[in-house]
Amino acid sequence: MKDEKKKLFFQESKVLLRRSLGYFWGFKKRLALAVVGMLVVAPCGAATAWLVKLAVDDVLIRKDVTALKLVTFLIFALMSLKGIFRFIQTYYMNSTGLMVVESLRNDLYERLIHLPLRFFNENQVGMLMSRMLNDVALIRQSMPSIVMFVREFFTVIALIGYVIYLDRILAFWGLIVLPIVMWVFATFSRKLRKIGRKTQVNVSDVSVVLQEGLSGIRVIKAFASEAFEVAKFKTENAKYLKSAVKQIRISEQSSRVMEIVGALAAGLVLWYGGMRVIEGGLTPGALLSFLTALAMLYEPIKRMNSANMDIQAALAGAERVFEILDSPHLVAESGGAVELDEPFQALVFEGVLFKYPGAVRPSLDRIDLRVQAGERVAIVGPSGAGKTTLVNLIPRFFEPQEGRIVLNGRPVAEYSLRSLRRSMGIVSQEAFLFNASVSENIAYGMTRNCAREEVEAAANAAFAREFINDLPEGFATLVGERGVKLSGGQKQRLTIARAILNNPPLLILDEATSALDTESERIVQLALDNLMKGRTSIVIAHRLSTVLSADRIVVMEGGRVLDQGRHEELLGRCDLYARLYHMQFSEDMDSAD
Repeated sequence: MKDEKKKLFFQESKVLLRRSLGYFWGFKKRLALAVVGMLVVAPCGAATAWLVKLAVDDVLIRKDVTALKLVTFLIFALMSLKGIFRFIQTYYMNSTGLMVVESLRNDLYERLIHLPLRFFNENQVGMLMSRMLNDVALIRQSMPSIVMFVREFFTVIALIGYVIYLDRILAFWGLIVLPIVMWVFATFSRKLRKIGRKTQVNVSDVSVVLQEGLSGIRVIKAFASEAFEVAKFKTENAKYLKSAVKQIRISEQSSRVMEIVGALAAGLVLWYGGMRVIEGGLTPGALLSFLTALAMLYEPIKRMNSANMDIQAALAGAERVFEILDSPHLVAESGGAVELDEPFQALVFEGVLFKYPGAVRPSLDRIDLRVQAGERVAIVGPSGAGKTTLVNLIPRFFEPQEGRIVLNGRPVAEYSLRSLRRSMGIVSQEAFLFNASVSENIAYGMTRNCAREEVEAAANAAFAREFINDLPEGFATLVGERGVKLSGGQKQRLTIARAILNNPPLLILDEATSALDTESERIVQLALDNLMKGRTSIVIAHRLSTVLSADRIVVMEGGRVLDQGRHEELLGRCDLYARLYHMQFSEDMDSAD
């Protein structure tokens, strides 16, 4: 069982390394320079040990002035050469690592942004941000650490060759502990990968709590639950601390074992070599040179161990990044080849059934519905009736399990996603704005540069011009994250202006006024009336008073269409509609009183 685990560990490591290094391969010239620097630096250790022997035997003992000049020059030349080429290796390797991080983040973001909404419903934003920022940064360590590992490996080989050349018997006593070194590498590598993986999960959990807390700060303060949120954050932070401390402990254990092994080897050599010097079988310079080489031998071994720790941490991050990049289960959204560039004719739901993952019953149960060009169709019903789910299927945010949706005689799946979605204007209850200027938010998504006059005309039609003029910099004013500097009604009017500028043939309004006060609702409703002129509209209404003039009202309950018709017809024959209408009418009368 242990052998199988070891085999699996090394197989996984090999795959992850190959996948990570593939990103470095795109910078071959820079890598080549780094490798040249590594190859020059690697044998400098052995050369330094040889110079120690020369300095002791020829300069200090024989007092040879020529040897002194030669040793002085060679030390200067060796250190200069080592410094220059170490700079080349370090600079090109680390800068290449930053370029790889950029490339990886670009690929990961592109991968994420093209995944369907279902993926984002099932995964937390904080976790995804952690993978994008923390895990990708860890992969940066992989190639520099591997290059350092290889450089130190060649340094070790050169030093081993030199100590064997100096004295084979001394070399035996100095290298007898190498099997222990190999055991340390193999044992601690698995431990470091395991704890590294856990640490990254804990970092992700901290990011999730942090993102949720800062995003929901208004709710937290409204319920005075700061203490609860702080306690939750402390819990996740403590878990991260525990795994990080364990990671440090394992790392330090590994380093200290290496030091003890090195000290044991030095002790054996000093004992045996000292006896040889006393007996006259070895020169003091040779022993000192050997001890220098041995000390220099275990320094690169310790650096190899340190590089191995970084590599294991990088592979732990790579596991989480490539889980998203390479997962066959995460399929990017795909559309058809047909471009939707013709006027809207009809939209038809044919036996559409949709159920969310893990749900007991379907949210939509075999819906049949037709929307004709120019119609204003309202969809009403109690919460959980399936209204929002129904309209989310039109732009293919979700896919039905049964049935189909046909637009202009073609299933929507045959149209390219870009042309399908750009043929629709969606104004939802939550008005989302980017941290950009007012004009940039209005023109968001346009495929061409819009003239200032066009943006202003859209703002006028959305009844937004008046409040925009009152802003500090007018159309150039930054609205803040999620439009935090604006009121709900102001944000909604900007999203309506965005839809007006886009000029879509089909309009979908998902309870666009339900979160507004009466005054804001009145102004926004005027803007919506301007938006709906000359367009086919599907309106999900919370307040029935806003859809009484619709060409057709569709009543839904429990994922089914109960009835459809004009207001007067439904009031007389649909009990649910009559109940909803009278309930709201009574509430409005009470409010008026």
